[in-house]
Amino acid sequence: MRIQVRRSGGFAGTTREAAVDSTDRPDAERWRALALRALAVGRAAPPPGVPDGFRYALTVGDRTVYFADPEVPEPAAELVSLLFGASP
Repeated sequence: MRIQVRRSGGFAGTTREAAVDSTDRPDAERWRALALRALAVGRAAPPPGVPDGFRYALTVGDRTVYFADPEVPEPAAELVSLLFGASP
């Protein structure tokens, strides 16, 4: 399962991307479960967010959902943290 995130905004207005293909990972089921939980709480369209906050586009397979600070649900926040930690 390919999982990717694009984070934009923040004080500096930067963009950062990360992706993982969990298919052959030993912890693939953990990634899958977390990705499905994040998809379930995401929005179909980008929310307005707040000035200097981050905005997120999370894509799992062919589905993309959106989040924005300050209301990033826990499953999405955990997945974003894992993605940025797993990417080089």
